[in-house]
Amino acid sequence: MEAIVLNEAQLQAFIGQYLWPFLRIGALFMAMPIIGARTVAVRARVLLAVMVTLLASPLLPPFPDIIFFSAEGMAAVTKEVLVGLALGFSLQVALHIFVLGGQFIAMKMGLGFASMNDPSNGITVTVLSQFYLLLSTLVFLAVNGHLIVIEMVVLSFTTLPVATGLTQTDFVAIAALGSWMFSAALVIALPVFTALLVINVAFGVMNRSAPQINVFTVGFPLTLILGLFFMWLALAVFLPHFYQVMDDIVLFSRGLLRIP
Repeated sequence: MEAIVLNEAQLQAFIGQYLWPFLRIGALFMAMPIIGARTVAVRARVLLAVMVTLLASPLLPPFPDIIFFSAEGMAAVTKEVLVGLALGFSLQVALHIFVLGGQFIAMKMGLGFASMNDPSNGITVTVLSQFYLLLSTLVFLAVNGHLIVIEMVVLSFTTLPVATGLTQTDFVAIAALGSWMFSAALVIALPVFTALLVINVAFGVMNRSAPQINVFTVGFPLTLILGLFFMWLALAVFLPHFYQVMDDIVLFSRGLLRIP
């Protein structure tokens, strides 16, 4: 039986066929929402990245011949990890819009003290923020957002080849997502903001016309009840807001990965 002989170039090409996609996909799964949450074990994320890599590797274009243990190889590894982290971070910003919107509403309603631990991020958020986060997460999974993300990262190997990396303009655009996050969160909270502003103005007029009434005693529970009522009414436009946010972040991510 004739022995199979592999030279160094063939061995590197075989390893690179799985290593390069694993780096980008693994970094994405470590940073993206839901899969990258702290409640998901690291072993599960690594196993999922390996499975997606094995399935996607035959569909990917040939990779450049790069020596792994060299300065060029280390630079390519860094670029691949940064591409995955950038895509995952962009998706995190999109879902945290709803967390920030819930924070705005809770502070206006007087529910800022009603906080709970967010197990997915390991931080303390308000109850309304956790409600909006769970709602947006369920809708994200319902519309197959996770499959869209996997499709984008697989297509990115064609449009953004290995060792190409992101440019300085891309990182500036990622940093600019912060202003977009605050403005989009304000749009979500604006209906409740406006309604509560009218209620507070009415309480101010009541205090001026009847100073003997303790506005704080009456106003706090009434503001809380009406705030929850208006938030319930605002849920009717939650899906259009969610679809708009997802459309914006998908367009941004496709531009980041040079996908037409």
